Amino acid sequence: MHGMNGNRGGGSFRCLFFSFCVEEDPQRGVSDNERSLHTAEEIEKLTVDEDLNDIERAVFLLSSGQDVQRASVIINLPNLVRQNPAETFRRVVPKVREVLHVAGVDMQLAAAVSFLTVLQDDIVLIQTHTHSILQIVLLNLDHRDAVVSNAWLETLLSAIDALPKETIRQEILSPLVSKAQLSQSLQARLASCRILGKVACKFESPIVKKDLLPLVRSLCQDVEYEVRSCMCRQLENIARGIGLEHTKAAVLPELVELARDEGSTVRLAAFDTIINLLEMFDSDDRTRVIFPLVKTFCEKCFKADEAVLASLSFQYGKLCHGLSASFTDEQHLWFLEFYKKLCVLGLQHENGHSENQAYPLELESKYALVRRNCAYNFPAMVLFAEPNHFLTELYPTFSSLCHDPEISVRRTVADGFHEIVKLLGPNVHFIHKELVVLLQDDSLEVLDAFLTHVQETLELATSRGEGAGLESKVNVPDLVAALAAAEQKAASSLRWRVHEKLLQRYACLPRVVSGDQIYFRFLQRMFAIVTTTNVLPVQKEAARTLCMFLRYNRKQEQRQEIIGKVLQELGQGRSYWNRLRYLDLCEIAIELFSKSYFCKNFLIQALELVNDPVANVRYKLCHMLPRLRSTIRLPADKHLLQQLEFCVRKLLCREKDKDVVATVRKTVLELDKMDITEPYHKRHERDLLDQKKEKEEALLVEMEQLERQQGEAKLTNEKHNEKKRRDSKTGLAGTKGMSGSTSGAALSTSAGKEMRKAKLARSRSLSSHPTTPKTVNSDKSLKVKESGSCPGTGKNSMLPMNDDSLRGHHFSVASSSLSPTPSSSSMPVLIRSNVPSSLDHRSSNTLDLRSSNTLDHRSGSLDHRSNTLDHRSNGSKDTQSRKLSLWVVTRRPYASCTSGTSRYGKIG
Repeated sequence: MHGMNGNRGGGSFRCLFFSFCVEEDPQRGVSDNERSLHTAEEIEKLTVDEDLNDIERAVFLLSSGQDVQRASVIINLPNLVRQNPAETFRRVVPKVREVLHVAGVDMQLAAAVSFLTVLQDDIVLIQTHTHSILQIVLLNLDHRDAVVSNAWLETLLSAIDALPKETIRQEILSPLVSKAQLSQSLQARLASCRILGKVACKFESPIVKKDLLPLVRSLCQDVEYEVRSCMCRQLENIARGIGLEHTKAAVLPELVELARDEGSTVRLAAFDTIINLLEMFDSDDRTRVIFPLVKTFCEKCFKADEAVLASLSFQYGKLCHGLSASFTDEQHLWFLEFYKKLCVLGLQHENGHSENQAYPLELESKYALVRRNCAYNFPAMVLFAEPNHFLTELYPTFSSLCHDPEISVRRTVADGFHEIVKLLGPNVHFIHKELVVLLQDDSLEVLDAFLTHVQETLELATSRGEGAGLESKVNVPDLVAALAAAEQKAASSLRWRVHEKLLQRYACLPRVVSGDQIYFRFLQRMFAIVTTTNVLPVQKEAARTLCMFLRYNRKQEQRQEIIGKVLQELGQGRSYWNRLRYLDLCEIAIELFSKSYFCKNFLIQALELVNDPVANVRYKLCHMLPRLRSTIRLPADKHLLQQLEFCVRKLLCREKDKDVVATVRKTVLELDKMDITEPYHKRHERDLLDQKKEKEEALLVEMEQLERQQGEAKLTNEKHNEKKRRDSKTGLAGTKGMSGSTSGAALSTSAGKEMRKAKLARSRSLSSHPTTPKTVNSDKSLKVKESGSCPGTGKNSMLPMNDDSLRGHHFSVASSSLSPTPSSSSMPVLIRSNVPSSLDHRSSNTLDLRSSNTLDHRSGSLDHRSNTLDHRSNGSKDTQSRKLSLWVVTRRPYASCTSGTSRYGKIG
């Protein structure tokens, strides 16, 4: 084939065909008898003169070549047309037409593809050339082999899109009239149906109505049900071709008649076509014609035609959605009840079947397909029934589908579970039980389908309906147990890709469950997977998920324990495989953590692997050196840079493994170019991203401190209240002996009123300062002034502390760090909302102290508020006020270092 591009290739062309014809199997060898079959005469037949040009060689091979040589010429026909179209159509195409009369199936299929390429690639520029090709295509439509005939039909249908209207009218429509007659073969009439549907969209409505519609009516009334069914499926294209005005008068009567046909395939084709054309019918047609027709069709299929039920159930959601605007309440209820019947079709406890009575295997598989299609359409039916009516109308059906005995049905439900969660919105707690059921399913196929959208599903299921009460909250213990059981099931199976997918999706758990649950239920499992599993992709995903858990853990003790275990079991592990996984984990940590955090916790151990006795570990470390160098910030981390340079010198001087030596030499060149070749804007973007990560890590530390202080304050308040109760019981006996006169009681009452008025006036003076949040530049967090509150109302004005809300906010802030623009989220407000009333002024002044410009003013405000607290609190309150002043003084250095090098380093 390649030798036809020029005379120079003739020798290779000849050798190609000769070697192809005498190709031998190297496994079995060639016997002497087989070698003797290729005589000198046969070799001479396969030889082509190298002096022939491409056209002459093609004509020669088509005339006297072997089948494989002729097939090669036909395959190469588009190239011949591009090079010399005139000679090709004059000499080669007539020869191809002669060869196709006696050609086999393979050569016919190759010719169909070649002619389609010629027609679609705008190679043919002359009308006579198009005519010659279309004549060959139309001639072979009547081939006796159905495969060949269908191939030529697909060629013609595809070519219609590229042909002009006039060519279609002259070359295709003219012979189509005769081929659609009842006297033609069944194959010819079926081809005519498909051609009519294709060309209907190429012409204007008057031409379709005048020239094509009579043929359409004739084929819709054909004696063969195959022809009626085929033409019925093309009525959609005919309707769109003639337009909305003529569809009601010309197409709808044909559809109604075909929907009542005696053949089930014809009725099914009419049903599908009606559904696809629903938008072209007006409301009156839908109510008077379409609804009775569809209702009769559904009832007939349900009683007697199980084969059609599969297609009906697949289209049912689209049908209800398209007709819902025209339904009355009674019609709406009928379609909903019919859908419920389809969802339990074939289950033994339904339809009057006893437990011991089983369906035939073939019928049972058909019923399972119907239920699977119902599961596929369930989100559409939720919209049809309205989400507010889900519990009363569709929940029992949904629960039945989730517990269906067929795996394919439950897999389909799991695949669309996230869509149902979206539609239910605040009512998502209705299906929390089914969420856990699908996670605990016995089949890995169901779990695999559920994992595709598990992150979206879990986030919506645990965040929707927070204000609706406890019943709208997901049952977290059951969810955590189901998630852990799903991981164990995937790990114990042989399908490691499902396990890898599960571990990848579980990185979202910090947004779903609490940090303690992750620490005690999942972290140890991630360690076990990294250190024991033999599948490398699974180990890497477990390491990434482990880093995600560490990234969003808010307890310093747990973080230090995790890092220590990573260094001990991986970085200093006895197995070189674990040490390699430590380097993989370092690559992940570089992406997730800030540079300062990585250098503080991971870098030193990575550099110590330069002394590893296994060459593979040192080899991987050499590849990672540029990335490790990128985490070092100068001049603060100058000592780390010296250690890294020392490691490089040690590798250059002492390394004996040739692969490691070659790698470290390349790495040295990369290290030298790092600060020179990188553009400034990329480095600046990376620095901004690192600053954002560092702020988030510092915020996590600060939140931990505030939560600890909140716990201590709560404990102190409990002790104080307990002491107060004991004192009140002790002084109760003394108060019984003390009684005053009536005038003395009145005097004390008026004095108490005056005192309350004075306190109210002071509280209102504090409240006169407005709360004015200010949005500052991207390098500083938002600051909020806190207004004073009346005594006794501080606790009621505070926002409730919710660990889930804090966790969700931190995760969303961290996920936004992929953007170079710093976040403008008002996290200080969230911090304030988590501090009890006794620490309210403390948190407000802590936030205000972060701005050096307003430090003195807000300290004065703090003293004023502390004095107010002193006047209205008891002895323990006075003690807390003194603690507050001491705490503010100790916080001043951190507040003043926010514009320094590393906030996180100061905190640590």
